[in-house]
Amino acid sequence: MAESRTALRCTRETHAAERLREDSLPTETSAEQKKVESSVAVIFNAVKHSRGPFQLVLERDLHAHYLRKGLQHLSDSYECLDASRPWLCYWIVHSLMLLDEPLPVSVASGVCQFLAHCQDPNGGFGGGPGQQPHLAPTYAAVNALCSIGTEEAYNVINRGKLQKFLFSLKQPDGSFNMHGGGEVDVRSAYCAASVASLTNIMTSNLFDGTAEWIARCQFWEGGIGGVPGMEAHGGYTFCGLAALVILKRVHLLDLKSLLRWVAFRQMKFEGGFQGRCNKLVDGCYSFWQAGLMPLLHRTLHAEGDPALSLTNWMFDQQALQEYILLCCQSPTGGLLDKPGKSKDFYHTCYCLSGLSIAQHYGSGEMLQETVVGSPDNLLKPTHPVYNIGPDKVARAIMYFMRKDIPDVTNSSTD
Repeated sequence: MAESRTALRCTRETHAAERLREDSLPTETSAEQKKVESSVAVIFNAVKHSRGPFQLVLERDLHAHYLRKGLQHLSDSYECLDASRPWLCYWIVHSLMLLDEPLPVSVASGVCQFLAHCQDPNGGFGGGPGQQPHLAPTYAAVNALCSIGTEEAYNVINRGKLQKFLFSLKQPDGSFNMHGGGEVDVRSAYCAASVASLTNIMTSNLFDGTAEWIARCQFWEGGIGGVPGMEAHGGYTFCGLAALVILKRVHLLDLKSLLRWVAFRQMKFEGGFQGRCNKLVDGCYSFWQAGLMPLLHRTLHAEGDPALSLTNWMFDQQALQEYILLCCQSPTGGLLDKPGKSKDFYHTCYCLSGLSIAQHYGSGEMLQETVVGSPDNLLKPTHPVYNIGPDKVARAIMYFMRKDIPDVTNSSTD
């Protein structure tokens, strides 16, 4: 049973003490932070001084219309994302799943057929038909296909060649290139671990050294950078921790230090998350940062940490929901980074994913739901490791577990 909270945090806590104190040392960064706080304060104060009862509403129909339209037609402004077309499929399909908006069979089949054209003959998926295979769109394509979850969708994935593609990117130190001759960072390790575990193509040697390499990316701040020695970043931290969860090697990290770092990334005034120290709030980190909390919580719980809450994740779930609902919804559908920014499918996906994380605590029979605003704001849950529906994860894993793990030395297709 969902609990609806209508007493808004922002109406009672938007006071000067929560805003930036620059200690008489203004910088370009502090000036930008003050601009964001001012734009957010306008929205919070409008709610605070509104006449009559006020209830936060997730504009589900508008968002669903925006998303469905994106699967059928994109304007010329999306030409710059020509190498990200599987990502567009994933962002839209997953967002519709969170909104509990089923895809028509014909549309789902059309997505499968398009993604099949993005699959390289030698394995992996490119950013569009005929483009070079790359781990990022490979992750997006596999997630989109598993979200659709039909026999047609699963059969698009050539598992044998996908496994060979992953082996071709593996480096001696355990890291992975993003593509042939491409860059190395924590994203690639996560994308490889995610698709390999979902499709049952993991072998004992595919991820030799990978967990240790990721652990070396943990920065002194506590979060994880893109490569060893790089500043901690929310997206990289999620990728690193989620990959270690898949590889069952989370113990290699300093978890308390990581928890401290991510907890301080939730902005005191806005309620949303920033991606790095001294950066601005951004709606996409509603997932990249808040999504770390279930992973940390479950790991620390398994270790018997007595300080863990039994009722909520270790961040202000109410504040995050309010930031997304008040500051990240476009009046014409779709979600965005922060007030003044434009909507896009990326921020729609990760704002909704973060909203889902903030609404759901626990899992399975122990799942608890806390909804700020209208009870109709409740979204479907998302899996904190893969960011697709938990039921979709279970179905895909069960389906591919019935198939043999491909042998990389065998050149035949799956």
